[in-house]
Amino acid sequence: MGGGTGNPYFSTDTAAALRAMEIGADVLIKATKVDGVYDSDPEINPEAKLFDHLTYMDAINLRLEVMDSTAISLCMDNNLPILVLNLWSPEDLHDALCGKKVGTLVDSGSMD
Repeated sequence: MGGGTGNPYFSTDTAAALRAMEIGADVLIKATKVDGVYDSDPEINPEAKLFDHLTYMDAINLRLEVMDSTAISLCMDNNLPILVLNLWSPEDLHDALCGKKVGTLVDSGSMD
């Protein structure tokens, strides 16, 4: 699903986290223009490192701009994993839904 909350200061990331919790989702998929979470912008830095896995706190503390901190905190408080993948890659969403490893997983586990 997509959309906002209609409330000022709430991003679409926060809306997605709220809606995912309301419907009891197993994972929040953040489809974006890159194939996961990097340590810097891969469009500016060709040496940017792609993370396979991050904890919620790593994503917040490293200021990686995965999602806004409110959305990440909501997911962390409700133990809702976040999967960041490339919306424009034809196979990424399909592969994720089929249980294949794709993108970057953000959850309560340890950082790789």
